[in-house]
Parts: sequence; C-alpha cells; structure tokens
Amino acid sequence: MSKLVDQIREALTVFADIGTRPALIGGLALAAHDVVRATQDVDFLVDADDADRLHDALLSLGYICIHRSEDAANYVRHDERLDFLYAHRPIARRLLAEADERDTPLGPVRVISVEGLIAFKLQAYVNDPRRTRDMDDIRALLRANHDLNRKELREYFVLFQREELLDELVAGS
Repeated sequence: MSKLVDQIREALTVFADIGTRPALIGGLALAAHDVVRATQDVDFLVDADDADRLHDALLSLGYICIHRSEDAANYVRHDERLDFLYAHRPIARRLLAEADERDTPLGPVRVISVEGLIAFKLQAYVNDPRRTRDMDDIRALLRANHDLNRKELREYFVLFQREELLDELVAGS
C-alpha cells in the first residue's frame, strides 16, 4: 500500500477522533472531478474552529508544523506532507459545509465542489502568479466539467477581479 494512502487513512482517523469534517482540496481532489495529475501532498479544507485540536493531534503523531497562520497550515513528517486551509470566511465555510461525501476504498471522504476547487486554485494563483500549475488545473477542470455552475464560478472570478481571465479560460475550454 502506498505511503500516501496510509497518510490519508491516518488523517481521516485524526479527523474522526477530533470530531471535524474536512474536505479534500488540491491535487487529490482533482481526481474526484475527472482530472488526474501526480501530487505528493494531501490538502484539506478544515473548519478554522478545529485548527488548535488538529494542530495538537498532528504534533502528537510526529508531524512538524512548518507554517501556521489563521488561514493555513503546513505539516511535514519525514517525506509526508499535509496542508490545510482554514475555513473562517463565509464563502469557505459554505464550500466546506456543501462538500460532497464520496465512497472511496479509504472510506467516506468529503470533496470540495469543482467550482470551489477552481476558486481555491484561482486564489492560490492570484496570491502567487508563479503557481502556473494552478492555472493548468483550472483549465483541465473546465475542460473535464461542462455542467459547472457558471454563475457561481463567475462570482469567484469577480471576487478576485479576474473576470476577463474567466472569459479567456472558458473560450479556450
């Protein structure tokens, strides 16, 4: 069994133990929306109210916190990495609450909507335009998912003042 699968299983156990219900985001969430690419870390959206309990649980498992703010945290243990975005703003809390539960070989895993995933990828790109992989992921998600909620998607691009970018991406998909 792969180390990544074991790491996800362990994370799911931690979440259950502390009573939080995160949603998968990032590279692994792409697969739930018909886009596959390699990734070496696991990314989750977690309720900000659970951040302290999650932090303590991860430290007790041997993870080292390499960054933690009110918005995000990154943990490493040997060659394993867990990244978290904390949902504390209304939009992120809504996306977390609306995440779909998927049956997987690992058990039930909640996954952010494709529109929400695009929004987080857009935010990452706006925060750091060198993150061109996020733009590649957005393009791939748009190509693979034609039944998107276009109104919701536009609202995210408006939020980041990137409406013209959305028009370009839609035209190219």
